[in-house]
Amino acid sequence: MIAVIDYGVGNLFSLAASLKYIGADSAVTSSPNKIEDSSAIILPGVGAFADAYKKLEHSGLIPLLKRQAAAGKPILGICLGMQLLFERSFEYGEHAGLGFIGGEVLPIAGMVNGGVKVPHMGWNSLIFRQKSPLFKYLSGGEYVYFVHSYAATNCEKSVTAVCTYGGAELTASAESGNVFGTQFHPEKSGAAGLKILRAFSELK
Repeated sequence: MIAVIDYGVGNLFSLAASLKYIGADSAVTSSPNKIEDSSAIILPGVGAFADAYKKLEHSGLIPLLKRQAAAGKPILGICLGMQLLFERSFEYGEHAGLGFIGGEVLPIAGMVNGGVKVPHMGWNSLIFRQKSPLFKYLSGGEYVYFVHSYAATNCEKSVTAVCTYGGAELTASAESGNVFGTQFHPEKSGAAGLKILRAFSELK
């Protein structure tokens, strides 16, 4: 069973519906017992980094997530959930993250040309940087759906895919061992997103 963490942040309905569509056994939960008994964990998230981290902290789940990551359980962070996997974010100040992946999160306004809109919103194609089990059903160039104003940086060794926007390459996905992150929303990315969720559900 895949545990989709419910900590008060994130559009859980579309993610749960996508997992059901591909036939993956999953549950939206904040129960420590269910999370511990799960085969894999998904950490969703939308909104501001500091607020999301506080809610995760107040849920009491951070020590459990750290134990599960250390034990080798597959963990997938989506959008803001991916950003929380990094060491720190500079969204409205400096805030510590979970530290599962080395790097930091910075505003994309300082990375892209001034003429493009922020947030980066809409469909964009993936450019693979290294092989990832998440992409085993993809061939490259697939379009996925983004909504973000911040992006992971200083994490080159962990980057598995990027997208181009406003003359810059933005981190689209990253991973470290059993911990994976997608800046885009697989649950909103049509067939390509379903293939990514299917690949994640098959990780052991």
